[in-house]
Amino acid sequence: MHDEILHQDILQMMCHNPTFCISSLKTVCLLKAFVSMKTKRCWNVKPSKIAANTVNPIRSIVDNLHINPNPDKKVISLSIGDPTTFGNLQPCPEITAAVIDSVTSLEFNGYAPSTGYRKAREAVVEYASRPEAPLEPEDVILTSGCSHALEMCILGLANPGQNIVIPRPGFSIYKTIAQSMDIETKYYDLLPNLGWQVDLAHLESQIDSQTAAIIINNPSNPCGSVFSKRHLMALVEVANRNCVPIIADEIYEDFVFRGEVFHPIATLSTHVPILSCGGLTKKILVPGWRMGWILIHDRQGIFGKEVRSGLQALSQRIIGSNTLVQGALPSILRDTPETFFEDNIETVQRNANLAYSILNDVPGLCPVMPKGAMYMMVGIQKTSFPKFKHDMDFVECLMSQQSVFCLPGCCFDYPNYFRIVLTVPEEMMIEACDRIKEFCTNHYTLNTPTSSFNTEMLLKTQMPLQV
Repeated sequence: MHDEILHQDILQMMCHNPTFCISSLKTVCLLKAFVSMKTKRCWNVKPSKIAANTVNPIRSIVDNLHINPNPDKKVISLSIGDPTTFGNLQPCPEITAAVIDSVTSLEFNGYAPSTGYRKAREAVVEYASRPEAPLEPEDVILTSGCSHALEMCILGLANPGQNIVIPRPGFSIYKTIAQSMDIETKYYDLLPNLGWQVDLAHLESQIDSQTAAIIINNPSNPCGSVFSKRHLMALVEVANRNCVPIIADEIYEDFVFRGEVFHPIATLSTHVPILSCGGLTKKILVPGWRMGWILIHDRQGIFGKEVRSGLQALSQRIIGSNTLVQGALPSILRDTPETFFEDNIETVQRNANLAYSILNDVPGLCPVMPKGAMYMMVGIQKTSFPKFKHDMDFVECLMSQQSVFCLPGCCFDYPNYFRIVLTVPEEMMIEACDRIKEFCTNHYTLNTPTSSFNTEMLLKTQMPLQV
């Protein structure tokens, strides 16, 4: 239609305008081509490169599992790292009262500074500061949960084309964040036969000139390991030798079993700059409240103003974290009784002991006893279960026959394992482990372990201790 009208306009100009020339005709033809091109454009909307590159490995794997539970057995999910799922672990009255007071005060309904209200940051300083690692309010950035804190730290230190070094097995969010921004992830191994300590030589071999940061997760998800002071000092020394900063994922700080001690890694270094990520999520049992923080430890001024300014700029992308929880933060951190934390840890430790005692007697399985956090990794001796090609097969069949759902080790880049959550009610923990035992007994085939399974893990009591 547009072409016909344009043709008519050209003929009229040539007939009624003697001065109409060839150059004018060329101009009109170009106009015609432009109009034709515009009319031929069609819809072609695609996701951005960042969106296309954002992949959560856990979601991708779980969504592709063929999960059909046994209709005769109630489903028990040992997969979700949310301590509130079953209702047996709840925040204490002091915590909920603090939020109610924050809401009814009507003081925290507006925007806060992007890094958080000063009073809230002062409360975090009082809570987290140590003589060996002192803090000021300017060293604290409040975030929308610990995952947001980790995102800010990774994006604040690494450029596209650089790399971060992350633990294996490890929390999948590190890779999700980095991959979306074209930041490479390189892995360092954790050793199951040594209680998931870091393979120090392997860690150092992964560092190169493009390494922007080392991520250290202690206590660990998914392993439940808690590093000793000596081991953490060895990790700091690796970072110091290679002049690489540390991002410390310490969301499970102090969530350690009786007899264990949590050491903030920043208390063990005077030279290595460290960004420590924490929050209310796990210890206070309120992951949905989305309150996390970054603690900037930089006593030698290596980060300088640039990194601090960069983190502040990144905090402005979402205009700060939940203001109602910020208003409650001073009371929560000050008034929550120690018995609340002790009772929760005792519940999880009791479940860990129960699960370990049952699963450790199951032929073909090798659970690694945790020392903290909320998880246990369980090894699968592949040759004892020849029916299953990999850990995903094992988990799918376990669900279809016993209605127990665990996360396969491939979710954490560590095949031939599965992870169980230890926050379920005690009777549910026992029932789930008994079902796993029945399942393994039904499918077990006596065989000799091969190199496809970490046979050293079976000899862990004979292995020398590494720092």
